[in-house]
Amino acid sequence: MDLVEDFAEPGVPLVAACHALGVSRATVYRGTCAAPPPKMHRVVANPRRLADDERQAIVDVMHSAEFVDQSPMEVFATLLGRGIYLASIRTIYRILAELGETKERRNQRRPHTYAKPILTATAPSQVWSWDITKLATLQKGVFLHAYVIIDLFSRYVVGWMVAVKECKHLAAQLFAESVARHGIEPGLTVHSDRGAAMKSDTLAKLLSTLGVDQSFSRPRVSNDNPFQESHFKTMKYQPDYPGRFETVDHARAWLQEFFRWHNNDHHHSGLALFTPAEVFFERVPMVHAVRQEALDVAFALHPTRFPNGAPKAALPPAEVNINPLEALCGRAPKSAEI
Repeated sequence: MDLVEDFAEPGVPLVAACHALGVSRATVYRGTCAAPPPKMHRVVANPRRLADDERQAIVDVMHSAEFVDQSPMEVFATLLGRGIYLASIRTIYRILAELGETKERRNQRRPHTYAKPILTATAPSQVWSWDITKLATLQKGVFLHAYVIIDLFSRYVVGWMVAVKECKHLAAQLFAESVARHGIEPGLTVHSDRGAAMKSDTLAKLLSTLGVDQSFSRPRVSNDNPFQESHFKTMKYQPDYPGRFETVDHARAWLQEFFRWHNNDHHHSGLALFTPAEVFFERVPMVHAVRQEALDVAFALHPTRFPNGAPKAALPPAEVNINPLEALCGRAPKSAEI
């Protein structure tokens, strides 16, 4: 830069001097322009700021025995009612925040993480699932309650009842009768959501006495009990479902016929079109043999109608899962079939 200035004597254009020395004019101009002085920020005190003694007075009041457990809003209102004004509510909060005293002082419920239920049934009476659904009546706002227990492996309805209310004692009675009726040995797992009757001590004590373990869905996760939800849909979407029931006896009569059909005559799509009763009472080998024989005869008569070879009669799944482990590893779980 100095060399350009020395070379560019009076009468010598700057362009010629830069060209002779191989320097751009922009470089020369940047070097000759003096940097502006740094801006001096003037610190001006806020005229509305409280004085130190005023701030200390607020701290002393908030730490006093009378107001130590009160919120700034309560302290502000109390003092104002006595004719005393120290500062606005927001200012009191700001002063306390600077001291780190604005955290929640009351006991708080700690966040709880609910474990995902993982259940597997490879035979009947290993896992039962149950729930309570409401049944509308002719009277607006009045509902009956249907308690339904199904066997997870076979979808067989092992116990049910209709009541005018949801009650833990009725639930315990239903399970006591169902376990006795089917001769269940210790080791059964009962799965449900977290309703009042399901989580009651009355039912828990009974099941513990019977050697039955309990499993619960996560709150507000209907997919943790999909087979029960699917069963209720099958029930309420029947063509002859009344929609509204006249009396408790009316509901019991309809449900009795529905559960008889569901257990014994309903060819379940999730059971390879076997009925729940055939799976629950282990009649699958006998029925499967009859089906396979019929397919063998059909294939022998018209083999060209089976381009994929001799047909094989399907069997129900060897295991039924709620939240299977492979789904947790990235594979999507199969939806509950009705």
